[in-house]
Amino acid sequence: MEQRNLILAMALSIGVLLGWNFLFPPPAPPVRTATETAAGATPGQTDGASDVALPSAAGAGSVAGAAPAAGGIAAVLKDRVTALGESPRIHIESPRISGSIALTGGRFDDLTLSTYRQFNRADSPPVTLLSPSSGPDGYFAEFGWIGEQPGAAPGADAAWQTTAKALTPGDSILLTWTGETGLVFERKVSLDDGYMFTIEDSVRNGGDRPQTLRPYGLVSRTGLPKVSQLFVLHEGPLGVLGGSLKELNYDDLMDDGAKGVVEEPTTGGWLGITDVYWLAAIIPDPTAPVKARFLHHASGGADRFQTDYATEAGVVVPPGQSASFMHRFFGGAKEVNLLDRYEEELGVQRFDLAIDFGWFYFLTKPFFKALAWLYGHIGNMGLAIMALTIGIKILFFPLANKSYKSMGQMKALQPEMLKLRERYADDRQKLNQEMMALYKTKKVNPAAGCLPILIQIPVFFSLYKVLIVTIEMRHAPFFGWITDLSAPDPTNVFNLFGLLPFQPPSFLHLGAWALAMGLTMFLQQRLNPQPTDPVQAKIFALMPIVFTFLLANFAAGLVIYWTWNNFLSICQQALIMKRQGVPIGRGAQKRAEKV
Repeated sequence: MEQRNLILAMALSIGVLLGWNFLFPPPAPPVRTATETAAGATPGQTDGASDVALPSAAGAGSVAGAAPAAGGIAAVLKDRVTALGESPRIHIESPRISGSIALTGGRFDDLTLSTYRQFNRADSPPVTLLSPSSGPDGYFAEFGWIGEQPGAAPGADAAWQTTAKALTPGDSILLTWTGETGLVFERKVSLDDGYMFTIEDSVRNGGDRPQTLRPYGLVSRTGLPKVSQLFVLHEGPLGVLGGSLKELNYDDLMDDGAKGVVEEPTTGGWLGITDVYWLAAIIPDPTAPVKARFLHHASGGADRFQTDYATEAGVVVPPGQSASFMHRFFGGAKEVNLLDRYEEELGVQRFDLAIDFGWFYFLTKPFFKALAWLYGHIGNMGLAIMALTIGIKILFFPLANKSYKSMGQMKALQPEMLKLRERYADDRQKLNQEMMALYKTKKVNPAAGCLPILIQIPVFFSLYKVLIVTIEMRHAPFFGWITDLSAPDPTNVFNLFGLLPFQPPSFLHLGAWALAMGLTMFLQQRLNPQPTDPVQAKIFALMPIVFTFLLANFAAGLVIYWTWNNFLSICQQALIMKRQGVPIGRGAQKRAEKV
């Protein structure tokens, strides 16, 4: 009965795993940009018209980020160009990024990542990160001051003045704006060689009475994002607040129970909105206590999401005096070494947590560092994965060696175990006692063979994380038909690897590397001691087939790792068995037949 239930449970599990993609196929890949999901709202209300004191995603203006206009990509591009022309702009000229800063509102709302492409082909356009709020896919960052009365501080429609023409790395530009109450605002913007902008806001009181202001920063986008559907990966609002990582899914903010606002006080840290590979993050002065928020607001048929902060206390500026506040804005690719550099040099607290390294962070990040080092010396990320696998094998060699020796001893005992099973076929309790006695006499630990599998589980998940979350793995080629290690093997045995002119359904996707992985798993299984129970033996015989189908839709780099790891394990195990005098292959079969 137990065996029948076990087989039934495995059959149901396999049916669910293999049938899920058939019943609920993933959506077709959209025309992706960094803001494929995005759009900014139109904040800028500082007169109390919204239900919050800070400029809010409920701001006035046109409905940004609504459904793209009819006409497809061409219409979207046209609308974007139109939106960019609504404001005078300062151009951004950098090897890594290009775009502009809108002088109307002083917004960072036009940013393209020049070194990354939307698709893995030479003619693909670069990734667009930020776009104006009045056009399609609006997504922007804004900084400023909240005044005591309307017109005191620059808002979303403020016309900033400057004599600068362009912002380049290592240089800075100066913007100015004068308010109705005598406050004169200056903004110095600089850009480094990566993706970090520094915004130094200052205000001088030219009036005849004290003024109280609160600095703020925000990132805003509109539309419910089309996330990657990977439950092990976070996309959406996040930040390090109060020294701890805080992540919210878009659904969390849309939930009525959350009331659309999540607040958290912090001194230091950062917050923003992340996609798989791209991040827009605002970073307040690390010494200033601020109140950070994650917001959702629905207006005009569009969902608006915003992360923002404002100082807890207002800054009092007496007549003739000045005050200043420094913000930073990161808009770009989540490159591990660059985030680490910002954490070390600029004090951006735990900035590397913008990359979702997962539960096995203590393994995942070192694995990535090792892969990056190997890639720097080898020049191919696939070969770096294989080299790392060898390194892991060497590291755990003593433990695995002991385990494989035990497995070899177990395989050598199989003829005697078969005799015991025949002798005590009707007395399971006696059979178990005799088997335990045999293990004790021969000094064999039957559980030792599980160690290689237990070791491989955290390694597998850590490498899986590295492949799907690090920008360095995106579009990384191997050899032949593998042009992207972070994507599944594009070949399929069911259309004869492209010879037949049709595309099989996703649940029948079975690439060449997945077949190689299944073959190596089968060969390794043949070296292991086979279960004496015929039912268990049949179940174990099915495992290579099950894993072949399951891993076929995983990242190709992960399948290559598993295949290569199996091959190394086969070599190691066969060598140990040969030294122990344990017959392999036909020799083992002939020995079993003699029994």
